[in-house]
Amino acid sequence: MSKKSRERVLKQAQASFHYETPNPESVLKEKLPKKQFKMNQMDAYLYDKIFETEPIGFFRDAWLRFRANRASLIALIIISLVVVLAIIGPMIRPYTFRTQHTEFGVLPPRIQGLEKLGICDGTLVYNLQKSELEDYGDSVVKILDEYIWVYRGREIEMVTVKINMYIRRGAQDHYFWFGTDNIGRDMFVRVWRGARISLLIGLVSVIINCFIGVVYGSISGYYGGKVDMIMQRITDTLGAIPFLVISILFIMVLGAGIQSFILVLILVNWIPMSRMIRAQFYRYKDYEYVMASRIMGAKDRKLIFRHILPNAIGPIITQATLAIPGAIFAESFLSYLGLGIQAPEPSIGVLLAEGQKVLTSSPHLTLFPAMIVSILMLAFNIFGNGLRDAFDPRLRGTEQ
Repeated sequence: MSKKSRERVLKQAQASFHYETPNPESVLKEKLPKKQFKMNQMDAYLYDKIFETEPIGFFRDAWLRFRANRASLIALIIISLVVVLAIIGPMIRPYTFRTQHTEFGVLPPRIQGLEKLGICDGTLVYNLQKSELEDYGDSVVKILDEYIWVYRGREIEMVTVKINMYIRRGAQDHYFWFGTDNIGRDMFVRVWRGARISLLIGLVSVIINCFIGVVYGSISGYYGGKVDMIMQRITDTLGAIPFLVISILFIMVLGAGIQSFILVLILVNWIPMSRMIRAQFYRYKDYEYVMASRIMGAKDRKLIFRHILPNAIGPIITQATLAIPGAIFAESFLSYLGLGIQAPEPSIGVLLAEGQKVLTSSPHLTLFPAMIVSILMLAFNIFGNGLRDAFDPRLRGTEQ
């Protein structure tokens, strides 16, 4: 292509992208009237407009976004209610978790007010021979059905009846809201006592695991290199040991109890927290403000705990919240297998282990502990998910 041809093509390209810039004065005259302008003298001071709204910090912004999440807010209310009942529930009843009423063994639930509606009225349905009705006397509430049962060529008259077990056992003046176990202990007291112990184990173990995991992960992530490699190989070795094997060994050496179980949960459950903190340090330790502080002479301890670690507060809270239901489930699992808390001290797992032996005949012994642990697991997971979304910096300033 010749020089003239190139110049012609260049001019055509420039012409295709050419546009006229409007005159700023004409734009102002058209859109802004003169009344909106004010003359300022050379000696006048100009100030920025004062913010009329209140500044929102990180935690308040997280709370506002968490409060907008109705599911997580309801989960928080449920958790608070369960915690309050675990604290004051055993104090409501006149019995302790050890008080036995052997003559009132395995009574169904009975609650004042609801018994008139046919709910939790202390009755059970039995299939009896018609000739046996006289033995039950006044405890027979209602005959539901009559039928003939043929057994080895014999016709036997049978009846399906609703029997008030409290009248049958002579406990007309007693009300056991969750029923009683096989030796007559109040299940309401034992369920909330067990929930208290399970929550205590979960909370204490998670707090200690957070402390160990934060310190270990901070050192590993900050120094890196050989220090990080050695520390990570230690965590890989501990994490490779099956949890059930560690639990059995600890309980065999130290015996069953709350302290032994907390030590079992502490031994390996700090590893996920340390890995999360390590990842946060690898993310933030090379930021400009950290490098500037290091150049100005800040020591490693100050850099770790003042400049880098505060950025991980949100993930720490979220991780700890999600770890609590895991600890409660682990306690329930080991106690169910007979490796955790031992009777007569109740826990959710102990109550489930006792109730499953008579599940078909007395389902209330399993129903109420199972409901408590299911509610706690579901509520804590929803609550933890809400915290994770609230502390996510990518969602800051957005509406749920």
